Amino acid sequence: MPEQLQSPSSVAGRLAVVRERIAAAARAAGREPGEVRLLVATKTQPAEAVLEVLAAGVDLIGENRVQELVAKAPAVADRVADGTLQVHMIGHLQRNKINQVLATATGLETLDSFDLARAISDRCVRDGRTLDVMVQVNVTGEASKSGVGPEDAVALATAVAALPGLRLTGFMTIGAPLEGATEQTVRSGFARLRAIRDEVVASAAPGTSAARELSMGMTNDLELAVAEGATVVRVGTAVFGPRPPR
Repeated sequence: MPEQLQSPSSVAGRLAVVRERIAAAARAAGREPGEVRLLVATKTQPAEAVLEVLAAGVDLIGENRVQELVAKAPAVADRVADGTLQVHMIGHLQRNKINQVLATATGLETLDSFDLARAISDRCVRDGRTLDVMVQVNVTGEASKSGVGPEDAVALATAVAALPGLRLTGFMTIGAPLEGATEQTVRSGFARLRAIRDEVVASAAPGTSAARELSMGMTNDLELAVAEGATVVRVGTAVFGPRPPR
């Protein structure tokens, strides 16, 4: 991984560094920087910090915990309502929290079972809305990570894509930790997600034509993810600095 310059002291300054990292990674991979969106992960951050990144031009944020998603919703409600901000749920979702997520989020990146998808679909149909969703794939096989196994991802994605009230936009994964893996191992996991995406889109199954997003790569491995085709990278620590104690 490239050596990073000393991080600026302000959120806006750190955000600019992250954006340049993304742009440089895209150029190195022969891609246009505009092909990769930045999702700012706001886990444990107060509403004031979220508003600070929005003021710096961020238009996509993600929350890991439903309770935080709900708590910060009033602070960003106007931006969501006028369409200038998307809020994604990027943590594991339990069925008993579906209504809370639907009330506050514009997208879900962690769909990992058909039962969950069907429950969300039923509520979306009841409410007369459509929710953007991604299928989360556990490309590393680590028991500590959520997500459907790669061998079942295509079948799940095509089933999800056919459900009313859901719009399958792509796939999400968490890469192997760099501390315990080689860069090639990390890249191979990202490449596997790309291959799953390509298979689903090529299938031309109903509802799969829009499933082109690859949400993969975080603070420590975003360059590797962009090299393997990421269209969304999820970054928190590099923007906000170390997380505050809980």
